[in-house]
Amino acid sequence: MSDDDGRDRWGERLPRRLGAYSAGAVVVGSTIGSGIFRTPAVIADRVETLAVFAAVWIGGAVIALCGALTYAELSAMMPRTGGIYVYLREAFGKLPAFLFGWAELLVLRPAAYGAIAITCADYLWRLVASDGGVIVGLGFSRTQCTAAGLIIVVGAANVRGVQLGAAIQNVSTILKVAALLGLCGLGLQFALVDGPAVASVAPPRELASPGASFGLAMVSVMWAYDGWSDVGFVSGEVRDPQRNLPRAFLFGTLLVAVMYLGANAAYLAVIPLDGMPGSALIAADVAARVIGQGGVAFVAGAVVVSTFGTLNGSLMTGPRVFYAMAEDGLFFRALAKVDPRYGTPSRAITMSIVLGVVFVSIRGFAELADQFIIGIWPFYALGVLAVFVLRVRHPGRERPYRTWGYPVVPAIFLVATLYLLGSYLVTEPLQFFVSLAVIGAGVPVYYVWLRRASTSPT
Repeated sequence: MSDDDGRDRWGERLPRRLGAYSAGAVVVGSTIGSGIFRTPAVIADRVETLAVFAAVWIGGAVIALCGALTYAELSAMMPRTGGIYVYLREAFGKLPAFLFGWAELLVLRPAAYGAIAITCADYLWRLVASDGGVIVGLGFSRTQCTAAGLIIVVGAANVRGVQLGAAIQNVSTILKVAALLGLCGLGLQFALVDGPAVASVAPPRELASPGASFGLAMVSVMWAYDGWSDVGFVSGEVRDPQRNLPRAFLFGTLLVAVMYLGANAAYLAVIPLDGMPGSALIAADVAARVIGQGGVAFVAGAVVVSTFGTLNGSLMTGPRVFYAMAEDGLFFRALAKVDPRYGTPSRAITMSIVLGVVFVSIRGFAELADQFIIGIWPFYALGVLAVFVLRVRHPGRERPYRTWGYPVVPAIFLVATLYLLGSYLVTEPLQFFVSLAVIGAGVPVYYVWLRRASTSPT
């Protein structure tokens, strides 16, 4: 049932066209990108023992699952477009919600679109045996131009309907899961035929203190797991949301965790821990050792498919934050327009396409992206804290799903977030404070925007 302006009983104007499988595919497809194909080597360089390596990956899975279980309650209670933005607005007010949208607009989403598209384009050119060099007369590399083209094509597909975007997400998710299963099979085959890899005696590496090293490794692994919250952004377009959203959060995140642990077991079966550091693409090294150079092409293709799906997932979810802000009058009202033909926030998606293309055109900034990504974690924590606040403030509100293990599960996530942020502060203080400065710069912008809104003619 809907009211006169087309809103459903939760206050949503966008049509609900995503089913349970598509919602789960958003979680899996947005999370599994290029990280699992290269992050294990980065983590191996930051830890000394196999036990710590395993603890980092298992710890990352536990943290992601704790976050997903908590957000499942929020999404079922408030199945509205915008996800974290909505949770923060309802629990803490418009300013924290605006700051989340500000960080997404200024840094996080443009960085994500650009970095993902560049990775996809880079491996696409590698797959077709081209160097992706500079195009004469334009000053941009083939990789940059291809990445911009990918953003435009994927964005245009999402403008034409969430169902088309979901179809792309569903197919790419199946292919990337199949690729990871193939890697797991290669590792198992190698272990059965030649025996598991045996660590060599390597010279000791200089590491930071054990606590700091573990913290940095956890920061790296959480990048690989990032994406578990993205289905919340499209909550307003999921059918039967109070049933499907909790399932998508739980089973999608659980599937990612199982796939990641299996992939790492396969890597370790072929290459010992002390042989991983310095490997630009550990998955390609594993495949090459088992089936030769054809394995490199296999992994390059897997990265192309995987990152293409992640780019699609990011362009499905990210623009919904700007749409939700515009609906609240905290961003340009035109971005809240729903396309009458396709039923999508087409203007918000178009703006996101432009942001991504601009980011790609200044590729040198890609190296700076990591220092800002840490900025998302305070908002993740505030979203989890919202469960405690809303249970106290609105104890009688309908909660079709309640966080399993409450209050321990959300508390684990909050403690882990404090540890991650503390580790980053100790090891990378400059980047930490730059991230805070970027977020803090949104405070005066918020008040300027409120004043502008109050003086604008209605």
